[in-house]
Amino acid sequence: MTRVAIVTGGSSGIGRATVQLLEAKGVAVGVLDRNGPEPVDVADRAAVEAGVAAVREAFGPIDIVVNAAGVSSAGRLDDEAYVEEWERAIAVNLTGSMHVVRACLPDLVREGRGRIVNLASTEGLGAARGLGPYTVSKHAVVGFTRSLAVDLGRTGVTANCVCPGATLTGMTAAIPEVDRSFWARRHVPVGRYAAPVEIAYMIVALTEPEASFVNGAIIPVDGGQTAMSM
Repeated sequence: MTRVAIVTGGSSGIGRATVQLLEAKGVAVGVLDRNGPEPVDVADRAAVEAGVAAVREAFGPIDIVVNAAGVSSAGRLDDEAYVEEWERAIAVNLTGSMHVVRACLPDLVREGRGRIVNLASTEGLGAARGLGPYTVSKHAVVGFTRSLAVDLGRTGVTANCVCPGATLTGMTAAIPEVDRSFWARRHVPVGRYAAPVEIAYMIVALTEPEASFVNGAIIPVDGGQTAMSM
């Protein structure tokens, strides 16, 4: 039987790479993305519920949820726009993930084999200067994932979290290549940024039926960045 997945943020970057890998494995994938052909803002509960219903109608009950949608929010605590950045980061990165899981939950638990993979960041494991709203939201995604793993474990649903390091996506495209290379040589043992497909590989592995005993895991995919900083 064909499995069905929902991938948020699936129109670009890590989300898009995840969609492509899942489809290559024969999974039917519905994309929820504010930049998609039928835009869905994951911060909008009603839009999420309608988007999930459309995927369910097209493909059937949802077996896999990948929450890859996210925004980067920065700023100092005393900045004029700090509160706005904070609220946007929490709304998209955390609350949006919750909306999607809640909308898919009846499907995920129905046969005891649902898979949830949330994307956090290495910023969910530590903190860099000037990224408070983003960092807090990603720490919260880690906590949300652990809570799901504990609450849903007896149903057979697993919840895990992938924490990408520096990756070549739209969020990092504005950084000059010379600056990216310099930073990677200093902070990443493998000496480079990741390609989105390298992050997607781990995400998809966690969605496999055979990954049934991997639950509540918080997995850095960062070329050794967090190992070096410890």
